[in-house]
Amino acid sequence: MTTTPLLSIQDLSVHFRREDGSVNVAVDHVSFDLARGETLALVGESGSGKSVTAQSILRLVPSPPSFVAGGRILFKDRDLTSADDREIRKVRGKDITMVFQEPMTSLNPVHTIARQIGEILRVHRGLGERAARARTLEMLDAVGIRDAAKRLDAYPHQLSGGQRQRVMIAMALANEPDLLIADEPTTALDVTVQAQILALMQDLQSRLGMAILFITHDLGIVSKVADRVCVMTHGRIVEHGKVADVFANPQHPYTRHLIEAEPKGEPPTANPDAPAVVEASGLKVWFPIRQGFLRRTVDHVKAVDGIDLVVREGQTVGVVGESGSGKTTLGFALLRLISSEGPIVFLGNRIDSRSWNDLRPLRRDMQVVFQDPYGSLSPRMSVADIIGEGLKVHAPGLSHEERDSRVVSVLNEVGLDAETRFRYPHEFSGGQRQRIAIARALVLEPRFLVLDEPTSALDKSVQAQVVDLLREIQARRSLAYLFISHDLRVVRALANEIIVMRAGKVVEKGSTAEVFANPQSEYTRALIGAAFDLQATSNGTVAD
Repeated sequence: MTTTPLLSIQDLSVHFRREDGSVNVAVDHVSFDLARGETLALVGESGSGKSVTAQSILRLVPSPPSFVAGGRILFKDRDLTSADDREIRKVRGKDITMVFQEPMTSLNPVHTIARQIGEILRVHRGLGERAARARTLEMLDAVGIRDAAKRLDAYPHQLSGGQRQRVMIAMALANEPDLLIADEPTTALDVTVQAQILALMQDLQSRLGMAILFITHDLGIVSKVADRVCVMTHGRIVEHGKVADVFANPQHPYTRHLIEAEPKGEPPTANPDAPAVVEASGLKVWFPIRQGFLRRTVDHVKAVDGIDLVVREGQTVGVVGESGSGKTTLGFALLRLISSEGPIVFLGNRIDSRSWNDLRPLRRDMQVVFQDPYGSLSPRMSVADIIGEGLKVHAPGLSHEERDSRVVSVLNEVGLDAETRFRYPHEFSGGQRQRIAIARALVLEPRFLVLDEPTSALDKSVQAQVVDLLREIQARRSLAYLFISHDLRVVRALANEIIVMRAGKVVEKGSTAEVFANPQSEYTRALIGAAFDLQATSNGTVAD
């Protein structure tokens, strides 16, 4: 007896019409089935067509310029490609729900969490305000939001990235859907939170009999959660089958490429006697908590609470910890982008008491690369203008030709064609945009570079390329790096020393090799265990 699949994609093709009238094929004759209670992973790098395939199920791809050029999408034997808008609205949020990669773009910034989750409960289940609030609280507890009752009236900007993603998952699961589409739902999460979210989704799936279509570029996650996998590239499925079979014996070169794409190698050997570039002692960043009509300070959020740190020339210090641990706040404090207490010495000079204007001459020597290259690059400026902007400020005596020569030189250094300097950020892939962001920082020839999650939003193969690039640049320029990340695999490949932070404090520090080989803190062991458990099945190894 053959069981009818819950979802059946049959020969689906989705095209995008360009302004010049030509057509870009985003999805090319894709077919797969998904049964109730099953998890199917769609795997591929950015631009492979996996997200367009998934979004087409609920008609979330903008039309125009997109259009379904052929094929059918059968859900419970109903063809969604021919359903009208009213039918699709009934399916969305109730029978099929979706969790996106970036929760801040999916959550409404002017509505509370209770209102946003409550809305779908009122629309699809007809719950009153009190019942919807009770169900919302139940779901926030289920996805592991601490002090959930206090978070009901919070706004998205008041939550960490991991908390926002948990809210999105709570919203998606509130109506107990038949199918959950998870589009890179754990990419930006800490490894421990990631493991918790995946375990939560599996638990809810087993209880509800829910099917999951899981979209990711991380094969470690696929090995953990999926029953079957479809590997996509250039809009086509090039390999599919049971996860264990595909990973044990990949048939297509692209599948082998994905499996092998992990950051490898060792960081450049650091000289323990090299001069210190940045030193901090007892560094504190406390944010006041104000309440009442007069907004009196009643307590503090101790984001950074008494940290000692030394970063030497040619050395990388990795800072790891979960969202909200204070990693980014520490980096911003060292750059004097936020106020702090405690001495900070940069290139032999105390800078913690200097004014903004007094710090300006030092800015060229301290630079930062942010997590999201698309958000940190102006869409209105060409690559040449973006990279050259700092030179106009810190080297105003350069002629246009000299400035352009420096832009060309640094683009070549980060592995981009110099001719790309006349293009704009939206014309590049995520990895290329991050190379542009690195070039913008390097053009000023800094001594100290803060790298704030620079690889977390990238595909694994691109991530490995950026790690190799950063190592090469450091070896060539003897740069000092503060590398902030929740990805311990990347940290192990880049950092000489590691600092593990939790709730603003250092719970463990030491050489990277020693910390990974023999972690002393229970929290560090949990981080390492979560990170390498997720990849163990996909590459056959575990942490040392």
